[in-house]
Amino acid sequence: MNTTLHTPTPSASPQAQGRRVIDAPTRMLHWLLALSFSGAYLSAESEAWHALHITLGYTVIGLVLARVLWGLLGPKRVRWSSWGRKLAGLPQQLRAWPEGRGQALASFQGLNTLLVSALLLAALAAALSGLSLEQGWGGAPLEDVLEELHEGLGNATLAVVLAHLALLAGISLLRRQNHAGPMWSGRSPGPGPDLVKHNRSWLAALLLATVLGFWVWQWQQPPQPSADRHGHSGHQHGERHAKDGGDDD
Repeated sequence: MNTTLHTPTPSASPQAQGRRVIDAPTRMLHWLLALSFSGAYLSAESEAWHALHITLGYTVIGLVLARVLWGLLGPKRVRWSSWGRKLAGLPQQLRAWPEGRGQALASFQGLNTLLVSALLLAALAAALSGLSLEQGWGGAPLEDVLEELHEGLGNATLAVVLAHLALLAGISLLRRQNHAGPMWSGRSPGPGPDLVKHNRSWLAALLLATVLGFWVWQWQQPPQPSADRHGHSGHQHGERHAKDGGDDD
């Protein structure tokens, strides 16, 4: 009598899922910053959403500063020293681009690091200029300058974001691999050891709870009349032209 042996199918192992390359706090900072900047940019023109615009601007400042701190204390792959090494090799990598596809792919990390660095700086500068405008730190003489600066920095940040997304899309098509996926799952396909040993999900959850708590606290504050902020009717983008009655002088 023949006996058929059934071997159990092994469950998916971490190796089958890929290796961990990005920790949970880094991913949480990334997505919260993306959400906050997108919301702040889309609400910039609306007086009805001015409170949301200000809240998200404050959030951008906090998240960028948290990312700076994480670059000092976080895993080796997200530290500023690692970014510095990638940026240092970028000129040589860019010179190798015309030589072939392999060199272009090799320079992906350096160029992406440059774009992300520019994104963080531009987002912080845009949010700080908005804070200065909201608080009236420059006074009436600098109000128009700050408004133009704030709008220009917001548009510059958006341009860097689009360049970052275009680079990820282009490299993903060339390599036939989703290079945006690890920022969501934390893992990259293929065998090998985890490059990030500890995921630190608890820290990501704490970060999310802190941001949500700030939003709830901020939105519970009584609305402050626009006239009390700067002694005029507001300062959102484009409002100055309406306030001036469309004067051409």
